[in-house]
Amino acid sequence: MNKFVVVLLGLLVSNVALADGVSALKEFYRNTNSMRATFHQEVKDGQGNLVQEVEGKMQLDRPNKFRWDYNKPYEQQIISDGKEVFLLDTELEQVTIRTLNQALGMSPAALLAGGDGVEKNFNLKNVKRPEREANVEWVQAMPKIEDGGFERIYIGFKDGELRYMEMIDSFKHLTYIAFKKIERNPTLAMQTFLFKVPDGVDVVGE
Repeated sequence: MNKFVVVLLGLLVSNVALADGVSALKEFYRNTNSMRATFHQEVKDGQGNLVQEVEGKMQLDRPNKFRWDYNKPYEQQIISDGKEVFLLDTELEQVTIRTLNQALGMSPAALLAGGDGVEKNFNLKNVKRPEREANVEWVQAMPKIEDGGFERIYIGFKDGELRYMEMIDSFKHLTYIAFKKIERNPTLAMQTFLFKVPDGVDVVGE
């Protein structure tokens, strides 16, 4: 076979291997110890109506530490210190505290921040999504238990970087997140993932 053809075929095979959402997700776990990014989030109801649109910032320090700060008008914080998860709703003046248990392990935030044993909790499959941006490798994550709150989760990688997440919950609501200004493996202060209950805020246990 012509040497040029052999080289060309090798490049094509290499590109096919790279265009693989499952492989991109596993590479993310292998080589991402921490991450910082801004995000744009949209939530639509089962009829496709936009019910929420918000900007924010996310940070994670694997394993199991993460922080999501949502800006106004839906000002919230979701913080995990690796043992407990705190959900602060500023408008309701309420914080919900939960342990980092198996149910939380099925959540999208914990999916990114958790250990590399993701296949213990999810069935992973490469999928094509022509309705979304081109040249994005998508992996579908299906929870292995039914009470995780989400029916399925899609994670999109472009040029090897995490760019998108899309979740469909048990009420058929669709949450779409686009990540920007991504920093992989930044040094994050320990205080980032510590939470102190503000004065005057009601605490709700699990």
